[in-house]
Amino acid sequence: MAQRHKPNDDFMVDNSPDDTVSQLKFNPTQHSLLMASSWDKNCSVWEVQGNGGTVPKARQSMDAPILCCDWAQDGQTAFMAGCDNKVKAWSLASNQMMDIGLHQAPVKCLSVVDSKNAVATGSWDKTLKYWDMRTPKEQCSVNMPERIYCMDIVGDLCVVGMAERAITIFDLRKPTTPFRNLDSPLKLQTRCIAAFPNQQGFAIGSIEGRVGIHHVDEKDNSKNFAFKCHREASNVFAVNAIAFHPLGTFATCGADGVISFWDKDNKQKLKGFPSKGKPISCAKFNAQGNLFAYGASYDWSKGSQFYAPGTSNEIYIHPIAEDEIKPKKKK
Repeated sequence: MAQRHKPNDDFMVDNSPDDTVSQLKFNPTQHSLLMASSWDKNCSVWEVQGNGGTVPKARQSMDAPILCCDWAQDGQTAFMAGCDNKVKAWSLASNQMMDIGLHQAPVKCLSVVDSKNAVATGSWDKTLKYWDMRTPKEQCSVNMPERIYCMDIVGDLCVVGMAERAITIFDLRKPTTPFRNLDSPLKLQTRCIAAFPNQQGFAIGSIEGRVGIHHVDEKDNSKNFAFKCHREASNVFAVNAIAFHPLGTFATCGADGVISFWDKDNKQKLKGFPSKGKPISCAKFNAQGNLFAYGASYDWSKGSQFYAPGTSNEIYIHPIAEDEIKPKKKK
């Protein structure tokens, strides 16, 4: 039986991973299916039920911690990659795995590119590669200026965040040619990046407890801004994840264990949740916008010396109420 967590009435996913939850993705066609990759070398799928329960549906493993995952657009195939440098395709129907790619260093991020029948992967080997999702074949490779820490793709917009605050924007109609290179609008190391649902820009989070809102079109530079979040008195916490709702509002998740919902167009907070008592490592809304999943687990932001073996790792589901995520009327 799924466990309820007050006061938000969130419920815990049964059989959560045994180590840090690295990424969460809802199935694009079966909106109640949730996939999680984790540091325990597993990629797992659950069905979220209407009564607040979850049912484990499938699980596959790799030879090292899995750092990223995504679904094919038809929802029948999953992709995963991580610290063994490999990129794998997983057919849920047959429960079979197939190698489709290989980097020279761990793969930190992965996204399906529907228009290209491809999987894009970003690695610490300083390359962005595109793989044919049906066969073990590299479509093309792009040398990047730095190690890739985060990436997001929406439609033809691809935004890549790297070490040394580097950012590259791609128009995927020309996937090997950077549209623009720029420095992060934030002062310190990038932790996460998320493209707007309308492809007009992106939000970026850093270790300094700040988020930057940046538009792709330079004509919209006046709309760019940054704001502080995930701070308490003199304590500053990393922003570990940013997740956009289909309506264009978004969530930020911090190493302080706090989740907040925001309306960027009105520059205001919509809702703040009490701390879970441990870092929020990742989060995602489903395509319908009625479910929000987040992982509560150690995020390694304080290093290995603060990792406590045996610490629990949980995945929670928050049923979305319209009034907590709907944009306010523009001022």
